[in-house]
Amino acid sequence: MGGHGALISALKRPGQYQSVSAFAPICHPSACPWGNKAFTGYLGPDKEAWKEYDACALLEKYSGPPLMILVDQGSADNFLTQKQLLPEDLVEASQKSRSVSVVLQMQSHYDHSFYFIASFIGSHFAHHAKYLTNYFETKP
Repeated sequence: MGGHGALISALKRPGQYQSVSAFAPICHPSACPWGNKAFTGYLGPDKEAWKEYDACALLEKYSGPPLMILVDQGSADNFLTQKQLLPEDLVEASQKSRSVSVVLQMQSHYDHSFYFIASFIGSHFAHHAKYLTNYFETKP
């Protein structure tokens, strides 16, 4: 699963996840060229239908328990500079939410490569471990 899939899976299932993380995900597909092309091809021209698969739209209507999102993004990612990923839109949407927090970690000089993921996967494990530890500590 890619970052977009991880985000929408967690946002569509309030309470099933306490944390989610992603590397360089498409955060607002309804507002970028790739997303418009893909959504039109898969879902048709009805932009209301697209909202069910757009992390920013899902975040705006999320009403579940707290959800902590970690996103790592390389500053040298061509898809970022081409305005295909739009992580800043996800951060902006989270600022209006009471339940969802987004931490965007911009990584200087990294692109959209395996090396980028390999360099920062440890922080994603730590992110999830923190919430798993809290979960198990609260269980009888």
